[in-house]
Amino acid sequence: MTAPAALRALRGRLLWFVDDPWAVGAAAHRFIEDGLLLIENGLVRAAGEAKSLLPTLPATAEIVDHRPHLIMPGFIDAHIHMPQTQVVASYGAQLMDWLNRYTFVEEQKLGEQGHAEKLSAFFLDELVANGTTTAAVYCSVHPQSADAFFTESQRRNTRMIAGKVMMDRNAPDALRDTAESGYRDSKALIARWHGKGRQLYAITPRFAITSTPEQLAAAGRLAAEHPGCHVQTHIDENRAEIAFARELYPESADYADIYRRFGLLGPRSLMGHCIHMTHNEWQAFAETGAVAVFCPTSNFFLGSGLFDWAHARQRGIRVAVATDIGGGTSYSMLRTMAEAYKVLQLQGQSLSAYAALHAITLGNAEALGLDHLIGSFEPGREADVVVLDTGATRAMAHRLETVRDLAEELFVLVTLGDDRNVLATYVMGARVVLPR
Repeated sequence: MTAPAALRALRGRLLWFVDDPWAVGAAAHRFIEDGLLLIENGLVRAAGEAKSLLPTLPATAEIVDHRPHLIMPGFIDAHIHMPQTQVVASYGAQLMDWLNRYTFVEEQKLGEQGHAEKLSAFFLDELVANGTTTAAVYCSVHPQSADAFFTESQRRNTRMIAGKVMMDRNAPDALRDTAESGYRDSKALIARWHGKGRQLYAITPRFAITSTPEQLAAAGRLAAEHPGCHVQTHIDENRAEIAFARELYPESADYADIYRRFGLLGPRSLMGHCIHMTHNEWQAFAETGAVAVFCPTSNFFLGSGLFDWAHARQRGIRVAVATDIGGGTSYSMLRTMAEAYKVLQLQGQSLSAYAALHAITLGNAEALGLDHLIGSFEPGREADVVVLDTGATRAMAHRLETVRDLAEELFVLVTLGDDRNVLATYVMGARVVLPR
């Protein structure tokens, strides 16, 4: 990582969002053909026309010319599993069998000396190579896995949300904690890491199937004691999973009610998948402010189903989008949005390029409650930035010869893009050396 200059200026085509394109259309974005993004001490100082800002710069300012490329806020991934980097592309199973056959086998390795450190370094390399600068991350049940992840993120100065998974049943012995130890270890990790630099903690019961009522109650106590922390878990991903959860919690009206009874549904709750939601479950999300996290590539890969984004919007429910590595099949938020487009097409819904790019920048920042810090180029925001070559591949460059406007160019980027389009990633104004 190159050290940030006291004042650094990135020149290129600037694109960022100030509102939701679904709600306000073209007024939602800002685009400057020849723009300058001024970064001072890691924060955005200004974004505007190069011809206006260049004369104001002191002689000591560093100007990095990225023309004719696109400069956007760094991408945000709202649900991803650090221990599953070697689970991606595991053949032929749906959710519950996939967990037992592949995921739990790999997650046990994080108890071995040095393994969590190895995976954390690879994982963060892969994120920045794909232009992702913030993510909500599941570690393993081992407290040292969260320590290793936060240590590596702190070293890189990336803004990450993460937590030790809590699970005390329906998992191998080596992956089970207890209600008491899960509470105690999570509380110690919160004290050690939450708010340290750019690190944030998420209370992380894996899902109702792998937690006893006692453990969900302990997770609820943690959420009440630490209201600044996120909560992250899974819900309504797979019909067999739903039936099992209902069997384990027969006193609950539905899956969402399990979490609500234990104080785990709220405005900082990131609820992965939300595919087979009932009317009452959507209502619970609307009443509590919980966030539905849409994971299109894993939903396709595991055969789980189609997320109904239009219905969530109609109910006023916040939606975030995520790769869900390793059920998901790409670290790229561009590839993720290409699959999201297909999920919506299958349901008679549409997704414009502007809506897709808003979702993985300002939209996800708002869903995570971090839009005052990241997700746009408004003054004072943290300067996490991705530089994109929209014609990075032969096929894309060939297609771009016929585009008529920015919207068409961006749709090509969203539909065909991946890590090859990422020319540079900046974290708090410092350029990251991208692994290739």
